[in-house]
Parts: sequence; structure tokens; C-alpha cells
Amino acid sequence: MTTSSAETPWADPWRVDHAQLLLASFSRLLGRELMPGNGPAEDLAERLFFSPFVVVSHGTEPDPVLNYGNRAALDLWEMDFESFVRTPSRLTAEPVHRDERARLLARTACDGYVDDYSGNRISRTGRRFRIEQAIVWNVIDADGRLRGQAATFDRWTPVPPEGDPVTGQ
Repeated sequence: MTTSSAETPWADPWRVDHAQLLLASFSRLLGRELMPGNGPAEDLAERLFFSPFVVVSHGTEPDPVLNYGNRAALDLWEMDFESFVRTPSRLTAEPVHRDERARLLARTACDGYVDDYSGNRISRTGRRFRIEQAIVWNVIDADGRLRGQAATFDRWTPVPPEGDPVTGQ
């Protein structure tokens, strides 16, 4: 039986290479590993995809589009992989929080990484959550070319719907 790429998005050759790029750029900028261990690139890509912490990235387009999300990210944003990687990254934040997000990305572009970010986000279905202590970094290849930006975090909390903070009404 053949497994479709929709069932194994980490196995696509571009995604395997991209996982290597994410891991290497994180290590170069932060001086530590995003994920411990080594091994074949395909195994690392699969391990990153199933890691319990969120990893997302977007490209360098004028309105950057998400190009990677691991299983934890897909679950949090309530999307399948193919929908996720067609989403402009600005849509992961509500309109009211997009200026804050833009300032974060500009700070990251200037400093290389930010390791103390917290902010509100919204899933595809409108479920709001606050990410805490996120690390956002520039994804830079071995030749020094900027390939995008990425983020990782393992802490998030639900944000009640607008209205009464207890009942949400």
C-alpha cells in the first residue's frame, strides 16, 4: 500500500530539505539545537513533524505564505498540511493583532532572532489562543541567504471569546 504525500508531508524532498534548513539555522543563530539528536535527514524531518512543540515557517514573499507547520501547529491552527502551507502567515493573527505581529517580524529581521515573544493568534475556525515564550528566528541558508522566518513554542493558552472574560458572553 502506498502512502500519499498528504499523509506524510514531512517525506516530500523539499520538506526534508526545509526541515534541515530550520534545524541548522536555529542552531547557528541560537547556539543550541531545536531538537536533540542526529541521523538521516528523512528521520529528522519526521521527528520534527511529530515533535510535541509547535514549529512553523514562512517564506520571503512580500505577503509571506506559510511553508511549513508540524503536527502540533496543524492541530493548533486546525488545518490540514496542504491548507496550512497555502495560508498567508498574517492570517494566523486577528486583524487587531497584525501590527504587533509585523513589529515582531521586523525586530526578528533586524536582530536575527527573538526569544521572548508572546502574542495572541487565531485558528482557522476562529478559536483564539495566546502563545507564550516563542522563539522567532530568521531562516538563513548556509550561503547566508534569507529564506524566511520561523517560530517555535510549546506554551499556549486559550483566550476566551470577546465579552465577559468568564462566560464569554
